[in-house]
Amino acid sequence: MMDHKESCTEEVDDDESSSSSHPDSPEMDRNPSPPPEGAEESVEEADAIGSTVYSKHWLFSTLTRLIEMVTEQVSEQGEGLEELSEELEDELCKVWDMAMDKDVASFLQEFKAPDILLGVIAKSHCPRLTEICVGILGNMSCFHDTCVSLSQNADLCAVLILLLGDSDPPTLLETCRLLVTCVSQPDVAPMWMERIQQQSATCSNLCFIMRSSTNVELLMKVGELVDKLFDEDEGLMKSWLSELPSESDRDKDTHQDITSSLLEAAIQLRKESPEALEVYLHALQLLTTVHEGVQSLVSDGGCGEALWRFLCEVVCEDLCQPGDPPLILQEQKALLAPAVALLSVLHNSLQTDISLSLVCSLLRILYLHTENQQSLPNGEQGSRDGQKEGVRDEEDKDVQLQVLVEMAVELLSTILTDLPKDIISELVKQDDLTEKIWMSAFKNLLPQNITAAQRLVSTLSEVEPKLADILKKEYSISSEPDQTRLELA
Repeated sequence: MMDHKESCTEEVDDDESSSSSHPDSPEMDRNPSPPPEGAEESVEEADAIGSTVYSKHWLFSTLTRLIEMVTEQVSEQGEGLEELSEELEDELCKVWDMAMDKDVASFLQEFKAPDILLGVIAKSHCPRLTEICVGILGNMSCFHDTCVSLSQNADLCAVLILLLGDSDPPTLLETCRLLVTCVSQPDVAPMWMERIQQQSATCSNLCFIMRSSTNVELLMKVGELVDKLFDEDEGLMKSWLSELPSESDRDKDTHQDITSSLLEAAIQLRKESPEALEVYLHALQLLTTVHEGVQSLVSDGGCGEALWRFLCEVVCEDLCQPGDPPLILQEQKALLAPAVALLSVLHNSLQTDISLSLVCSLLRILYLHTENQQSLPNGEQGSRDGQKEGVRDEEDKDVQLQVLVEMAVELLSTILTDLPKDIISELVKQDDLTEKIWMSAFKNLLPQNITAAQRLVSTLSEVEPKLADILKKEYSISSEPDQTRLELA
């Protein structure tokens, strides 16, 4: 599969996409040269694009050559350009790189380059040419003004959305990169949302990519697009949850819904890219924020049980292992938070069997959180240790970590309430579940989840009386509900 470009960053004016990584492209180490030395200064200034040293004349000439070649191909053979000469590809890649400059992007917009590129895309039978054209537009969209202008071109937007059904991975990557950039701009996002929902093939095209591609970079960008669409438009998410195979669905006999497609891509990415896996878990978590999403997972034929097994493997085998330092929780919170949230929803709906390893992982998460809190400074008055105070401020404002802890407590509380005695007996025999781990779990459970804590102490009194006595003494918890409430008051 072909290599791909760097995707846009969140800072739109600093976004970049390099065209030089394509295996069929010449090495690129500089942009086009300014006009030859010796020309009069006024001529140079007139020919320069904005404050850059790029030549207007060179850019005119390159785009004109492109139009001529495409037109000639159509007139002579009745079909679009199928092959791109090495020379023209080299020059178009320079335009691609130049479009990373704000002045160049604005000039291309003024020069009606989007309409030119739209015409080329419509007539092109050359995947590399289509990729370059979309890549140029993608770089232009990284700047607010040009993004707004591009988004107002209804014909261009319609063609770009249809390109999600293309079979060329590099073209798909550049298309998704452009779409993510545009739907991330509040001024134009509603227009794109409406157009994407109106195009009935969009959902099936994205599902097909998630099920069939092994390209990590492409899957990452598709996941970002789906996640952004779900986050911005609940109506679109609900409509895709009920999506049925259309006549144009390329594999409607094996049609899979959006939930199973997201899961399949997540499974593919588990060992390849934790960053991409995080995006997919967040998208799946967004699905569970609406009734339709939960029903899609837990209904007959849904992938809820498969998702449960996958999440248990990720949490129990990949994250927060015995012996990991407390700081690992900060590193892995972005994956753990949506994973535990999904497990909580699925457990409430599916009532699946609970494994020892899952309970151990939840206990370990709460222990690591407690250890991290204890390592923070005391916050004495007059402290001049700015670095430590900064750590405290960051911890206090760490919403994601707090959500993770709250979800872990909620899930553990639910599990402990109904956990059989034999499972608890096996838990206390686990070598890595130290007394400190049990105590930290209780610290997080109390006082909001007193019922679960009391149920555990009651069972521990039978299977591990020594540990039960330690917990009773440390947290003033009794086997009698009324007495416990009195002592905690």
